[in-house]
Amino acid sequence: MKSDIEIARETPLKPIAEIAQGLGISDEVMEPYGRYIAKLPLSLIDEEKIKKSRLILVTAITPTKAGIGKTTVSVGLALGMNRIGKKTMVALREPSLGPCFGMKGGAAGGGYAQVLPMDKINLHFTGDFHAITSAHNMIAALLDNYIYQHQAEGFAMREVLWKRVLDVNDRNLRYIVTGLGAKTNGVTGESGFDITPASEIMAILCLAQDEADLRRRIENILLGTTIEGKPFTVKDLGVAGAICVLLRDAIKPNLVQTTENTPAVVHGGPFANIAHGCNSVLATRMAMSLAPYVVTEGGFGADLGAEKFYDIKCRKSGLQPALTVLVATTQGLKMHGGVPVEAIKEPNMEGLKEGVKNLDRHIRNLQGFGQTVVVCFNRFATDTDEEISFCREHCAEMGIGFAVNNAFNEGGAGAEELARLVVDTIENKPSEPLKFAYADEDTIEQKALSVVQKVYGGKGVTFTPAAKKMLQKIEELGLSHFPICIAKTQFSFSADQKAYGVPEGFNIAIRDVVINQGSEFIVLIAGEILRMPGLPKVPQAEKIDIVNGEIEGLS
Repeated sequence: MKSDIEIARETPLKPIAEIAQGLGISDEVMEPYGRYIAKLPLSLIDEEKIKKSRLILVTAITPTKAGIGKTTVSVGLALGMNRIGKKTMVALREPSLGPCFGMKGGAAGGGYAQVLPMDKINLHFTGDFHAITSAHNMIAALLDNYIYQHQAEGFAMREVLWKRVLDVNDRNLRYIVTGLGAKTNGVTGESGFDITPASEIMAILCLAQDEADLRRRIENILLGTTIEGKPFTVKDLGVAGAICVLLRDAIKPNLVQTTENTPAVVHGGPFANIAHGCNSVLATRMAMSLAPYVVTEGGFGADLGAEKFYDIKCRKSGLQPALTVLVATTQGLKMHGGVPVEAIKEPNMEGLKEGVKNLDRHIRNLQGFGQTVVVCFNRFATDTDEEISFCREHCAEMGIGFAVNNAFNEGGAGAEELARLVVDTIENKPSEPLKFAYADEDTIEQKALSVVQKVYGGKGVTFTPAAKKMLQKIEELGLSHFPICIAKTQFSFSADQKAYGVPEGFNIAIRDVVINQGSEFIVLIAGEILRMPGLPKVPQAEKIDIVNGEIEGLS
C-alpha cells in the first residue's frame, strides 16, 4: 500500500472556498490561508444549531507503541457517515512538531482517512502553535524584565511558577538557569521548558468561549508569588492586551478537508498525557454550528483523553456527547494480554482473551460517565477472522455494539458499517447526561482519589511534600473548585508505563502540582511523566526529507 503522504499527494483537493461554500460560508466571511486552508470567524458559531447537532467522541483502549489509529477512525467515521447520507464534520487537534519529528511522523489520520493538506497540517499549518509559543514566552520575557527593572524599588519574587515552552522535544531544556553573567543579563534564576502542547496558553485557547473569555483567562494566569507572599498574575504585569494581540488569529478555528473532500475543523493541540488532550471548544462548537453530526476525539486512551474530555472540556463548556466510540485493535489487546510486542501480529487467541479485560475496563468506565458505548475495531492485514469474530461475540455478550473499520484501506466505504452502527445507536439509545467523576466542591485530594479509583482502578493517591505545599497554596487561593488534570503515562492505567492490561491495587504518586489559574484546572503530575519529552535514539526526523521537491517521511 502507498504511504500516507503518497496518498495525500495524489488526492485531488478542492479549493477551500468551495469547501466553505458547501457549508454556507461566503468568500467574504472566511479568511483563506493559501488555496486549501482557511480561518473561520467566531461569528459563525450558532447556539441554536449547536443544540440540534449530535456530538460523537472517539476514544481508545490503553494505547501501545504499536498504535491504535484513533484519528484514522475519527476521520473515517466522518467519511462513512457522509457516504450513508448523514452530513458530518470532524473536529480534531493540530499535530505537534515534537511527535512529528520524534516518534510518529505526523498526526493527521492515515491511509485513505486523512485530513489534508497533511504536510502543512503536520508542519507549520496556520501558525497557531507558533503564536501560542510566542505568547507564552512573551509572558516569560516580560516577567523577567519586570523583575529586573523593579528590583531597585524592592520588588522581588519569592517563587516564579511560569516556565518557557518550545514545540520541540528537547530534554536538555527541562531544567535550566537563566540570567547568568553580567548584571545586565537579568536576575539569575532556575527555570525550564515544557513542550508547547503543555502550555497553559494552549489550554486557555482550547477552553476559551470567545475573545473576551480568552482575555479574562490570560489576565488570571498565576505567574508566581511576590516576596510579600502575594500572588502575581498577568493582570498585575499589565500585558494581557499584548498577549491577546499575539493570539488574535490563532483563536479562530481552521477549516480543511478530508481525503474525500468533506470539511474538517482542526484547532488546538494539548497532549492528553500531560495536558487535557482535546481540540478547542470553539472548534467543536464551530463544527456543531455547521453540521448535524460532529466527530471529535480525546487523546490517547479513555482513562486520559475521554476522562478529561468529560471532566474538564464538557464540564466547562456544557457540551454533551451523544455517543462514545471506543477504538481497539487485536494487536493492542494481545499486547495487553501479555503477548510480546514482536509477536502481536501473530495469531494468539489466549493473549487476545486475556487482553479484552483492558477493553472491558474502558467500557465500564465510559458507561460510568453515562455514555452509550460502541466498539470500533481497526482491522489490520494480519488480523484473522477468528480473532475478529471472538471480539464481536465478546462485545455482543456485553450488550455493546461492534463494528469493524477499514477506512485506512478503503476510505469512507470501509467505515460504513461503523457509520450505520453509530447513527442507529444515537437514534435508539443515546447517551445519558454526563455523570462526572467528581463534584466541583470536592477537595483536590478527593478529586484525585475519585479518578484513580473510579477510572484507573487503583487503590489510592499519595502526594510528595512539594505537592502538598502546592495543595496548601491552592486552598489559600480559593481554587479547590477547579477540575483536575492528571499527567501520567498513556501506556497504563497506572503510573507505571510497563503495567499493561488491567493492573490493580496500585497507588498513584503525585510528585508535583501545577496551578493553571487561567485555564481553570489543576495539573497533578504523576510518576515519572515529563512535560518536556525527549527524542528517541532514532528520531523520525532522520527519515524526513525533501526529495525532488516533495516532502518524504511524514505519516
